[in-house]
Amino acid sequence: MPYINVQITKGATRAQKAEIVKVFTETLVRVLGKKPENTHVVIQEIEREDWGHGGQLVADRDAAAPGKA
Repeated sequence: MPYINVQITKGATRAQKAEIVKVFTETLVRVLGKKPENTHVVIQEIEREDWGHGGQLVADRDAAAPGKA
């Protein structure tokens, strides 16, 4: 039973999440020969203030970027 856990910052649409599930499942079928009905994909959305990258919170980095408030 393949299990994929995808963690992303919040903001993806339902359609984008559906595409992620579809493409990741198709990849496991194509590459590993897994059965799609046995493949599980979990998407966890993380608040931008709970995600750090490069020594700072993503929310702080976004706020400091030119053109952002």
